[in-house]
Amino acid sequence: MRNYYFTSESVTEGHPDKICDQISDGILDAILEKDPMGRVACETTCTTGLVQVMGEITTSCYVDVQKLVREIVLDIGYDNAAYGFDGATCGVITSIHEQSPDIAMGVDRSLEEKAGESEDQNGAGDQGMMFGYACDETQELMPMTIAYAHRLARQLTKVRKDGTLPYLRPDGKTQVTVRYEDGRPAQVTTVVVSTQHGEEVTQEQIHEDIKKHVIEPVIPAELRKECQYLINPTGRFVVGGPHGDSGLTGRKIIVDSYGGWGSHGGGAFSGKDPTKVDRSAAYAARWVAKNLVAAGLCKRCLIQLAYAIGVAKPVSVCVDSYGTATVPDKLLEQAVEAVFDLRPSAIIRRLDLRRPIYRQLAAYGHMGRTDLDVAWEKTDRIEELNAYVQQHQ
Repeated sequence: MRNYYFTSESVTEGHPDKICDQISDGILDAILEKDPMGRVACETTCTTGLVQVMGEITTSCYVDVQKLVREIVLDIGYDNAAYGFDGATCGVITSIHEQSPDIAMGVDRSLEEKAGESEDQNGAGDQGMMFGYACDETQELMPMTIAYAHRLARQLTKVRKDGTLPYLRPDGKTQVTVRYEDGRPAQVTTVVVSTQHGEEVTQEQIHEDIKKHVIEPVIPAELRKECQYLINPTGRFVVGGPHGDSGLTGRKIIVDSYGGWGSHGGGAFSGKDPTKVDRSAAYAARWVAKNLVAAGLCKRCLIQLAYAIGVAKPVSVCVDSYGTATVPDKLLEQAVEAVFDLRPSAIIRRLDLRRPIYRQLAAYGHMGRTDLDVAWEKTDRIEELNAYVQQHQ
């Protein structure tokens, strides 16, 4: 296998796009807590002094969207007008209506149920293709580049919130480049950290503190032997957050998934209830891929699932092991279809997706989150997969 470099990025919870993701998922959580069957497709945008929430919501409960938006913005850390954005004083505009009845009729009863072929099955909330990926580079079976980028972003937020580096502000980005030799990670060659900061601190102090308190606790020394550090490479990052750039829900889908590894179907996760296969099927695809790698059937795995609106059964299931499988990929596909029920209702039940779990996923990645109680990170199908493969070889 060839040698190459690969790079992935992450952002902190104070990044404008991530503010919007957290607001959209915070609204979803608030609805699911009171109405687990609620339908939500909620987008958010933010800019200097303003948050706008829009979309389609059908629910039997009431949620105070204005209050919730302000609580989330303040919790992230935008609690001072000097930052250019303050949850206590920013404007909040809402433009929300019900889900289209034309969409609802396909979700409520699938094509198969209408034809008498099955019962209790919802149709997919839209057409599209969703991807799941896993590899054996890290303990959580995620690519090393995105795993370390997320850890750096979380550490950057930690040292801001716990007071270790009190001059930090909420907005920040991280990026990790890894050199691969024969397809395996060998060295971290570049780390980029850009962090918003107060006027009072020097760039020299920021460089010293970020290396000591953010990078060194996260990336082992043996992986940093050849590493260059690019910390606030523009030389200044005082103006940040929505005051520096507008934000929008769903604009960090590569950060949310695998950092550029594998493929992406293009659909965002945040603000969508689990009848939307953009979200639920992407989680299911990760669950499938992780179990195949954990079972030792391959070292890398990309799963594609595709759906038609109003139809429960996937129109296609594809497995690509990149030549790392112990058996043909076709057999892996057959094993997946035998072991996993990938119809939307079955995914929702098995992964327990009608819970208010989504805001905590809206920053630092939806995949590889072994720190959270999410079912798609469980390796609970290893025995069934191996048994099927052994029986059909």
